[in-house]
Amino acid sequence: MHLHEKKIKELELVANRLRQHVIAMVEAAGSGHQGGSLGMADIFTVLYFHELHHQPKNPNWPERDRVILSNGHICPIQYAAMAEAGYFPVKELLTLRKFHSRLQGHPERSKLPGLEVSSGPLGAGLAQGAGMAYAAKMDQKTWRTYCLTSDAQQACGLNWEAAMFAGKNRLDNLVCIIDRNNIQISGDTEDVMPLEPLREKYEAFNWHVLECNGNDISEVWEALEEAKTIHQIPVCIIAHTIPGRGVSYMENDYRWHSQPFKPGEAEDALHELKTLERRLKAEHT
Repeated sequence: MHLHEKKIKELELVANRLRQHVIAMVEAAGSGHQGGSLGMADIFTVLYFHELHHQPKNPNWPERDRVILSNGHICPIQYAAMAEAGYFPVKELLTLRKFHSRLQGHPERSKLPGLEVSSGPLGAGLAQGAGMAYAAKMDQKTWRTYCLTSDAQQACGLNWEAAMFAGKNRLDNLVCIIDRNNIQISGDTEDVMPLEPLREKYEAFNWHVLECNGNDISEVWEALEEAKTIHQIPVCIIAHTIPGRGVSYMENDYRWHSQPFKPGEAEDALHELKTLERRLKAEHT
């Protein structure tokens, strides 16, 4: 089963809009994390605009699916998706990292309705997500938990304790999405702390593993749909993404994990994204 081509184009336009928000937010803040945010735009688009059971105007709806952002530094893309989905006004995005803003540099659950956890320490998200999924099982609830993680945080021990717990308890209502972009703040993951064979590691912990192109709307959707058909074990989706996706000078450059824009760079990035937006709209019509 595939998404209709018209729906794919609509979601591609949304993802492009989210990327533009990320650039504008980080430029206004003077700091932030662009690379991972841009790379994960397609996944957040499919989640918030097609896949999740949620009510943006009623963010504490008990039956909502839970979204855990373990690598909280890429919160600009989550904020952008939440704003476009209707959780809060889009104009508030430009308050990123400002004093007294609800949009801090890492998510703060107590500040912004719609966030499930506060995050920052890498590796904690999967443990939080596994706990929520386990609670849903105990309460016989049908909502699902989606935990988004970076690839670099797979080097954290807590992550693997959570993986063992989820496998042991057969949490088939838990989906871990790994942003496999191969970079971290100090270089390539395979140079800093090699992760491969990543798929086999999760399989050894009793997980069902899927892989997809995380920058392809259709492939992301298909992986999420397939995850729903897996029973008795949790699902890990290794999403291969391009950090800095959509901005040519950022793509695959670990230095754009996070660095301030120099004069003119944000404008160049927005120009590229707006050019792509015009092309997508032409194709859509």
